[in-house]
Parts: sequence; C-alpha cells; structure tokens
Amino acid sequence: MTQRNDAALEFLLSRRSRPAKTLVAPAPTREELQPLLTAAARTPDHGKLEPWRFIVIEAAAMPRLAELTETVGQNLGKTAEDIAKARSQFDLGHLAVVVVEVQRDSPKVPAIEQSYSAGAACLALVNAALAAGWGANWLSGWASHERQFCQQAFDLAANERIAGIVHIATEGPKPPERPRPDLAALTTWMDR
Repeated sequence: MTQRNDAALEFLLSRRSRPAKTLVAPAPTREELQPLLTAAARTPDHGKLEPWRFIVIEAAAMPRLAELTETVGQNLGKTAEDIAKARSQFDLGHLAVVVVEVQRDSPKVPAIEQSYSAGAACLALVNAALAAGWGANWLSGWASHERQFCQQAFDLAANERIAGIVHIATEGPKPPERPRPDLAALTTWMDR
C-alpha cells in the first residue's frame, strides 16, 4: 500500500483558484516557473504523445495581446462588452501560460484522450502554482477559441488549439468560498 500523503490530500480538498482579476505583481520569475511547468508536464499522457506544449506570456507581451483581442473582436462583430471581457485578461495580466493542445496522429490514442490530457495539464499547472503559494486561474473565452486570434497571437499550427490560459501571480484579495457540487447527486455506486 502506498504511504498516505495527508498534506497533499488536504491541499486538494481545499484548493481554490483565484480570480485572474485579483492577481497582483509580482509574478513568478522564469526560474520560479520551471518547477510549475515540470509538474504540469507530469500529467497523464496515454501513449507518451505529449499532446500539449506551453507558451509563457510575460508582462511585456500582454498589451499586444490585449490590442489583438480588440482588433479580432471588432473584425468578428463582437459587442464592446464581449471585447472588453476578453481583453481584460491581458490588460490585467502579469504572467500567463498558454497550454496548447497538440493533436498527434496516433492509431492507439483517440483525439479526445489527447484533449483530456491537455485539460489535465491545465489543472496540474493551476494546482502546482497554488501549491507553490501563487494565485492562479485557468481562463479561456471566445478569443482563445478563435482561429484568427490563435494564429496571430501564438502562431498555432493547424493541429493545435488553446486548451487554457493559466494566469499566475501573487494572490490579491482572497475570494469568498463558492458553492461546491452536491457529490451525492453526481455519484452513482455500482456494486454488481
């Protein structure tokens, strides 16, 4: 039997993402970010395909991405409210990691399992950042699913898409606890 890790279990039972708009400077340095990326890269990966990669957005790149979000949004006919919400993550961002899903040709690993692995990498990165004492939040939004934005912002290949944008910085005001799912309503037990 594996030795129980009560500290890790307690962390997982009490973990709480921090809204990106509440994160403040400083953000992790490149050196401080390395173990968080290492933890994210240990996510389950059927077939060892590495169906994800990371793009680190540092503070100096945020204004360009905010402007690009506005330009693409206007080209698409998005409302001013939709554009403002989408660009706010870059207007307010200090550091973010784009987790890029990379679909690989595989006769054994279906595309959906590769998508799940990319999503798991996002959560692993959020949890690693929180465990390291940073505030972190996994965002997406219309821009991250819009091909024009993805290509111009991050030069994504045809087999790539954004799984998530994980913002990491110093935790600002602590958010109130939010309601959690009713586990009994979501769980079915099978005994035969």
